[in-house]
Amino acid sequence: MFTGIVEELGVVEALVDQGDSIRLTVRGPHVTLDAGLGDSIAVNGCCLTVAEREQETFTADVMRETLDKTSLGVLSVGDRVNLERAVTPQTRLGGHIVQGHVDGTGTIVSRTPSEHWELVEVSLPADVARYLVPKGSITVDGISLTVVEVRHESFTVSLIPETLARTTLGSKQPGEPVNLEVDVIAKYVERLLDRSAEDRP
Repeated sequence: MFTGIVEELGVVEALVDQGDSIRLTVRGPHVTLDAGLGDSIAVNGCCLTVAEREQETFTADVMRETLDKTSLGVLSVGDRVNLERAVTPQTRLGGHIVQGHVDGTGTIVSRTPSEHWELVEVSLPADVARYLVPKGSITVDGISLTVVEVRHESFTVSLIPETLARTTLGSKQPGEPVNLEVDVIAKYVERLLDRSAEDRP
């Protein structure tokens, strides 16, 4: 589990194509400080398992399913990525409950800067839209954000200078893909309501 608070901007060091998967190596000096084999690290919001670790890099195997359903499939060597280690019982829950299980991908639609913050519009798949509410939580490329407005086929978020400086959303441009994970609580509520309706006479 994660919180959506990005710890570090990492850099893709290597991508090894294995046919039905890739071996992804990322440089992240901070997140690798205490990383061990089998540990979980979120890369742009995707929970990956550390398969190899060197001094400042870690390597993970990314399956075809993940490549097809997330933006990790379009990464190139040199790209920056958002990194977060899995939470511990002592971790402050500064964002919200994030599983690292991407629900779909969207694209940056527009960016509207102001003096102290920036409004970013992101498209989203129809099957994800029903889980969004204004002032609710969403994870964009592993970043815990608050929804400002839910539109017909998109939503908006406001980014403070800290988020712009410390995450990939500071530089992503219209047309670029992002990973989306909705609040898991919304999915559980929907499931419980569906079961309740099925049980009614």
